[in-house]
Order: sequence, then C-alpha cells, then structure tokens
Amino acid sequence: MVKKVSYLFPGQGAQYVGMGKDLYENRAESKNIFDEAEKILPGLGIKRLCFKGPIEELTQTANSQVCILVASIAALRALKTSDEIVACAGLSLGELTSLVAAKSIDFSDAVKLVRRRGELMEQASQKNPGSMASIIGLSFKDLEPACKESGAEIANLNCPGQIVISGTKESVEKAMALATEKGAKKAIPLKVSGGFHSSLMKEAAELFKLELDKIKFSSPQIRVISNVTADYETLPDEIKANLVKQLFSPVRWEESIRKIASQGVDAFYEIGPGKVLKGLLRRIDPNLKVYNIEKTQDLREGK
Repeated sequence: MVKKVSYLFPGQGAQYVGMGKDLYENRAESKNIFDEAEKILPGLGIKRLCFKGPIEELTQTANSQVCILVASIAALRALKTSDEIVACAGLSLGELTSLVAAKSIDFSDAVKLVRRRGELMEQASQKNPGSMASIIGLSFKDLEPACKESGAEIANLNCPGQIVISGTKESVEKAMALATEKGAKKAIPLKVSGGFHSSLMKEAAELFKLELDKIKFSSPQIRVISNVTADYETLPDEIKANLVKQLFSPVRWEESIRKIASQGVDAFYEIGPGKVLKGLLRRIDPNLKVYNIEKTQDLREGK
C-alpha cells in the first residue's frame, strides 16, 4: 500500500559531531553527496566538521547551516521509497533543504547559498548582537504584550506552549521576566550566536537577496511550504521573496505542520540529523506518525 508522506528537514541546532558518518560509510549515494559538497566548498572541510568536529567549530552559524544541509541531503539520497511524497517542509534553514528535495534549486547552488546565508547571519550577529529564548507554557496571545513592552520579537511558533523570542539581549531578558510574571512555566535562554528571525537580521536579509538573485529557482516538483506564510508556494519569485523575509520573520512551524497534516498525510519523515522536529510534532498532534531518517538502520527499503 502506497502511503502519503511528507518530508521534513531540520534547522540550525540539530548538528552534532558524527552526523552523516554512518551513511557516508555505508551508502554510496550519501558518500557522493559529501564528496560533491567538498568539491563545491573545497576549503571548508565539511566531512571533517560533520564527522570529527570539534563541536565548537561545527556549531558556528557559518558552518552548521551548510553542514546540516549536506547531511540532510545525504540522508535523503539514501532513502528509497515507493511512497507518494505530498509535501516538503523545513525549519528555517531546512526550507532551503526542502527546495533541493523538491528540485526547485540545484544541490550545488544550495550549498553555496546556505554557506553564504550562514556567513551573513553570523556577520549580522557580530554587528548587531542579539539573543533568543524559548518561552514554555504561554500562548501567542499571552506572550505578545510582553514582547511589545520589551521590544523583543516572536521568532518561532514551534508548537502549542512553545514559542521562541528574539532580539537584543536586553529586550529578550526583559521579555523573559515579563513572561514569567504572566505565568510562563519556563523561560530558557538559547545557545545561539544572535537574534535570528528578528529585525536584527534585516541587513543580512538585504545581502542575502543579492545572493538569491544570482541563482535560478524553478517551480517545485513537490509542494514546499513556506516558513513565512505557512502555505505552499510555487512561483520562483515568491519563493525567493519569502526566503529573504524568513531571516527577520517568525517561523510558523505549528501552522505549517497542521496545514500538511490536513491534506491526509499518513506519515512524516524527518530527514537529517537529530530528532528535534519529531519532538515538536508530538506536541502539535500526538497522533502524527514521524520516522527519523539519519542512519543506515533508519532506511526502510521499498516503503
């Protein structure tokens, strides 16, 4: 029986030392992806970063984003399935991985583009320092006033009861205190190098647009959902515009997953490093079936 499935791709934060190594050593398709990436960015050492680290270097924004993209596509190439793929989605950076999976953008272009994206975001973080925090136990409606009062911004609407805020260090600290006063169960600072998905990234977004303008995008062969609109986008110009906006706009992940689930999807495949997305989907709807595809043992031949 052919299943209807959706492919999901992780974002920054999913990286770990050793990611992709098992597939590289056991699957020719995965090895080819890593080897190709090495040729596209010869000076970076993607295999070394992914397989050996160190974690401090791998976690740098300029490095982690492109390494996660490569590890995710390596896992995708190893997956042999007879399922009907009805949609792709990715968390932040993962949206670009989705566009590779949907043949909207070539892998080689994506590697160069994502490397540049990470560099621009890192540079913006150094120029306009910021931070992020996860607020547990408050709704958007309850958290919004705290953001308005503090100057912090909503960065990720991940799942019920989990919202990430972003902005300057001072604004985020103030918003965390206000959220706690309003009844948040937890306010957890995130280990990130900047205030991503906030107005602090607008300069990076302008420069990223110049990079996007150099690259040819096609209409996706599989539907891809935008983080910015939580809806499917098919026109290349709209896809590009949303990728620019995404850098300083909230990631509407919960809405995106509910949109895909409403299409009658039987299962989701989280393809690439980590299990962050599986955890979020469990909170969005415990009935959703999610399979992780990141190691040889995860591959289900002929599914």
